[in-house]
Amino acid sequence: MSFCRFWFKNSRPHALPQSVLPALFAVCLAANQTDFSIFLAFLAVMGVIVGNMSANLFDDYFDYKAHHAHYRNTLNREGFRARIGKCVYLTSGKATVGQLLGVSLALMAVTFLIGGIVFYFRGVLILYIAAIATVLIFFYSGPPLRLSYHGLGEVVIGVVFGPLNMIGTYYAACGTIDQTLVFISIPVGLLVMNIIYVHSMLDVVADKKTGKHTLAVFLDRPPAMLAVLFFILFFPFLIIAYGIWNGSLSVSHVALILALPMAGGLFHMMAVFYKNPEQKFEPKPWMGFMRGWQQVETIGTGWFMIRWFLARNLLVSVCLIGIVLSFIR
Repeated sequence: MSFCRFWFKNSRPHALPQSVLPALFAVCLAANQTDFSIFLAFLAVMGVIVGNMSANLFDDYFDYKAHHAHYRNTLNREGFRARIGKCVYLTSGKATVGQLLGVSLALMAVTFLIGGIVFYFRGVLILYIAAIATVLIFFYSGPPLRLSYHGLGEVVIGVVFGPLNMIGTYYAACGTIDQTLVFISIPVGLLVMNIIYVHSMLDVVADKKTGKHTLAVFLDRPPAMLAVLFFILFFPFLIIAYGIWNGSLSVSHVALILALPMAGGLFHMMAVFYKNPEQKFEPKPWMGFMRGWQQVETIGTGWFMIRWFLARNLLVSVCLIGIVLSFIR
């Protein structure tokens, strides 16, 4: 059990909401369909969880092999405002690179096994979705493509944990796909992408020094970065509004607009970051749950975490509102 806890902790469980909640949202949307299977829905969600854990560990493996964990520690000692702590379980000697690779492969094998079971009941489409997701996730930081090092990492995460995640889970749960799912999964994908993009905007100095060309590094200048952030944050709500207008979404989905103030607040805080990075913000009830804030303040990462928490909580809010709506329509 300690072995499982150790690797679960190292797989960044704090990032699971960005994949699990969209999957649960898709399950709830599928629950009204005639061929809904709670067993296959459960398997699909478990596949998403295990697949996300595997993806995060593979990311650590490839980053460590490229020595970027070491570079980030060096940057921190030089005084750059970069987050540190990546691959600590490797740099501290608690695990070896071989063990990391073995666990990553084992989790991937479990994901494939779950996909095989769903394929048996639902057909080949699930294999296409899984294959595309696997290729994108593997080459997110894996050679030779290293998509996250060439300005495409944010897009990859948004596509994999948004549309591919929701369409695959929905199809596993009920065996069909409809237009409601499309008008929901694209906004969710953009909000998943937003979490990674906000991270890269805050970490842009460190990423430049380590040669990791994130989307923020590619854009380079704050006005351009903020313009893209504006699109990522607010276009999802335009898609939802259009879906309601053309009848693809029910009128009740207007409740998803309740998360709009969180998007506005995050955009304001990111704009302030480039004008006055030392300005502090305190958590407010409208920002959502921010676990362990006192510890965050103690170690001096509040400037980063309050923005990252808000980006995550924006996605969480949209998914939770959508889940509730699926039961009251």
